[in-house]
Amino acid sequence: MTEPSPNRDRLIVFDTTLRDGEQAPGCSMTLAEKLQVSRALERLGVDVIEAGFPAASPGDAEAVAAIARAVRSPVIAGLARCREQDIDTVAASLEVAARPRIHVFLATSPIHRQHKLRMSTAGVLAAIGRGVAHARQRCADIEFSAEDAARTEPGFLAEAVAAAIEAGATTINIPDTVGHAEPDEFFERMAALVEANAARPDVIFSAHCHDDLGLALANSLAAVRAGARQVECTINGLGERAGNCALEELVMAVRHRADRYGVQTGVRAELLCTTSRLVSGVTGVAVPPNKAVVGANAFAHEAGIHQHGVLADASTYEILRPDEVGAGRSALVLGKHSGRHAVRARLVELGHHLDDEAVEAVFAGFKELADRKKQVDDNDLEALVVGTARAAGPWQLVEMSATAGSGSASHAAVRVRGEDDAIVAEAAVGDGPIDAAFRAISRAVGREGIEFRGLDIRSLTVGEDAQGRVVVTCAEGERIVRGHGCSTNVVEAAALAIVDAVNRIENSGGRGTVATSAQIEAVR
Repeated sequence: MTEPSPNRDRLIVFDTTLRDGEQAPGCSMTLAEKLQVSRALERLGVDVIEAGFPAASPGDAEAVAAIARAVRSPVIAGLARCREQDIDTVAASLEVAARPRIHVFLATSPIHRQHKLRMSTAGVLAAIGRGVAHARQRCADIEFSAEDAARTEPGFLAEAVAAAIEAGATTINIPDTVGHAEPDEFFERMAALVEANAARPDVIFSAHCHDDLGLALANSLAAVRAGARQVECTINGLGERAGNCALEELVMAVRHRADRYGVQTGVRAELLCTTSRLVSGVTGVAVPPNKAVVGANAFAHEAGIHQHGVLADASTYEILRPDEVGAGRSALVLGKHSGRHAVRARLVELGHHLDDEAVEAVFAGFKELADRKKQVDDNDLEALVVGTARAAGPWQLVEMSATAGSGSASHAAVRVRGEDDAIVAEAAVGDGPIDAAFRAISRAVGREGIEFRGLDIRSLTVGEDAQGRVVVTCAEGERIVRGHGCSTNVVEAAALAIVDAVNRIENSGGRGTVATSAQIEAVR
């Protein structure tokens, strides 16, 4: 099959970091963090933000509504099954949205029809028609996704797409839900659907590819060549299992190879690194150093022949410029005598447009840090930005001390403040100061059943007074959370991260803003 001539040169960037990205284990975000990320996505220039799955939990519905109130430029989408109750829940959450979209999905593949839905092909087609038609009564902008489309019979997939369009869908999404497809195959499937619906230029075809075989970006680009004019992706490629197509890679691929793809996006590429670091900070998922576009090594050169070439002409070994994606770093020339106006100005230069309350919180942290460090740089400031959106909850670390010695047990003593402002003090012995701090905090908050699953320590800056970021992974039952903390003292940073994780677990017990992946899967 030949490639169709694209009749539109604008590629719609649909970001699902707050929905599919958040479904990755341990990546759930607080409401404050979701708002922080959604505002960053708006500044980045994405066209659509999928804010959540409102039927998954009351907290998710609340978060979608809050994002719809706060973010006005992009389309705000909410996900729903082909069920009237789900669709009505999304519609209610999006009542205040400036540009709402209801995103309806139903599985179409034989394996899903047989084992999950227990429905015939006729039943699936009827459900699509009913669900999309009901959604269209509630909203003018309707997207339909044929879940597991890549493993659906081509003929039946065409019937499902036709049913959705007939019922009023304005965007048709063809997901490779389990990362099964390969680029030539996905191109042919997308091109056939685009060609079959050439008489409906008002309908946008979309791709949503997972990275189980490492082909999410390749398949998404194949879909663009085949005529898709929307791609669904996430910051840093977050998502279930191996993740989704990475937004930063997609944007720079179509930008750098415009000769091949013939499309443009509205994304402000110079904010890609800032947004990547923000999402990494709030989820606690580190960006691998060799990650394309936004990784620490993306513009680093160690081999002598490479260094010589780059010094002579950067284009010898760099197809992208660091400044194109905001990878350039500069020292923050501010100290303990600097004022809040200078700090706010630098935050804006780094791409963080915070409200007055958030600026005050960052400034307070900045002044404290400036008393402890010789120099505060951009990484320190961005760490403080992430810290302002830590999980709200009943517990706050007031004081901590820890001791460690070779050949002897470590001890930790903590004081934490509870919801009623009461101070609780506890001490514990552990295998190292961080383990001792974990045990002491668990006792103080009355949750000794929490399991300590993992620890990630990264230096955010260099030098003897470097600030470190600690991410701890904790579990209580099926709930997995990541907490994070920053400090020039790594044990203190770990204690802050442990308290953050405890608050996230507390939030999930009826007051949380998100459901677990297991809860989301249960309602599908």
